[in-house]
Amino acid sequence: MAQTKFTLPVAVQFSRLPLHCINTEFPNKTSHLADSIADARLLPSELHPVFYGCLDWHSSVHGHWMLVRLLKLFPDLPGRDSIIKVLNNSFQKEKMEQEAAYFGKYTASKNFERTYGWAWLLKLDEELYTWHDPLGKKWHEALQPLTRKIESLWKDYLPKQTYPNRTGVHPNTAFGLCFAYDWATTIGDEAFAKEIKEKAKYFYLSNKSIPAYLEPDGSDFFSPSLLAADLMQRVLPPAQFVNWFNQYYDSKSIKRICEIPTVSDRSDYQIVHLDGLSFSRAWCMKSIAHALPANHQYRKLFEQTGGKFLNYSLPKIFDGGYGGEHWLASSAVYALSIK
Repeated sequence: MAQTKFTLPVAVQFSRLPLHCINTEFPNKTSHLADSIADARLLPSELHPVFYGCLDWHSSVHGHWMLVRLLKLFPDLPGRDSIIKVLNNSFQKEKMEQEAAYFGKYTASKNFERTYGWAWLLKLDEELYTWHDPLGKKWHEALQPLTRKIESLWKDYLPKQTYPNRTGVHPNTAFGLCFAYDWATTIGDEAFAKEIKEKAKYFYLSNKSIPAYLEPDGSDFFSPSLLAADLMQRVLPPAQFVNWFNQYYDSKSIKRICEIPTVSDRSDYQIVHLDGLSFSRAWCMKSIAHALPANHQYRKLFEQTGGKFLNYSLPKIFDGGYGGEHWLASSAVYALSIK
């Protein structure tokens, strides 16, 4: 099955979604644990001067990431000036200092967005760091107060994390560690990368015959089993990864994770998560396939199935209203970016 191409017209369609929602404050899900009447009454934009739109903080963060990614990939992207105007308004050092100050300002705010939002923030930082353009350099510099705060929080938390979170939604540990590892290796933080690698092995190296035939849960946008495998292909030497992978899945679980999820109601903000599951399965399968030998029994299957997921779910992004539109395009762009 031929995979949908990441073309300029596709990029234009995607760019319109975060361009609209980054400054759309309502509806909004703040996830703020209030300490008093005073902070309970704060608007989302008063709590978070940059990442207040797109329904929630993390969706705003990866909406910013997606726009940066599209500007990098498509220098002649129509609407470029409008995108730059929005991002210039966001990437201001004073605003990022206020965003950073939120983490620790209230009783539970050090845990805010741990680790899904943290992961996307580091992915945004990585995208800017690797963009050798004056805009990228300017925006990357402005982001640093928040990047340093997230980096500090994660380095404090990781040694204390005794157990992985294997959920198919935001708190999934393997997803967060994948993006944190990418960031650490890109910027050259060898100590953090090593710590992530050791923690990943502690969590997942002994895993065998994972019961992926039970996936998904009713509102999953991640496959817990595939995310762990995607992490392990990053941190293990190739031969060791193949050995590990061969004991990780049985045929029953492979069959299950290759089935297209049923999305019964795209207007439902939870059920529509299952469209996101197609995209995350696609990027995991594509990455894992690259780590498997050419003659491995699952390499071709994963390559083809990843393409199947993309082809099926890409047209659905615009079918479910704001519940899908505020976030799904970022997952699609990331999946399409995996070669």
